[in-house]
Amino acid sequence: MLTPEQEAVVRAIRKLVDFWQITADELDMGPQAPRAPAPPPPAAPKGPKYRHPLTQQTWDGEGVQPQWLKEALTREGYTVDELRISPDALA
Repeated sequence: MLTPEQEAVVRAIRKLVDFWQITADELDMGPQAPRAPAPPPPAAPKGPKYRHPLTQQTWDGEGVQPQWLKEALTREGYTVDELRISPDALA
């Protein structure tokens, strides 16, 4: 499927081919390289995997651990399992 911009270019090329009376044989462009596949769509945003039971702050589990999580684990005595959101709670 062509974008509107591509459709406009194709129309312009067809007009030029008609005007100059160019044949398909004269357009011999040799073998064509296969098109690269379209990039995959961006991944859907992931929900939080960890939640503080009192402050309700969340973290998706990617990247650097947030400060609230570090403090909950080291100073407040929570375990990772206590902060992990159960898959049932996400549904």
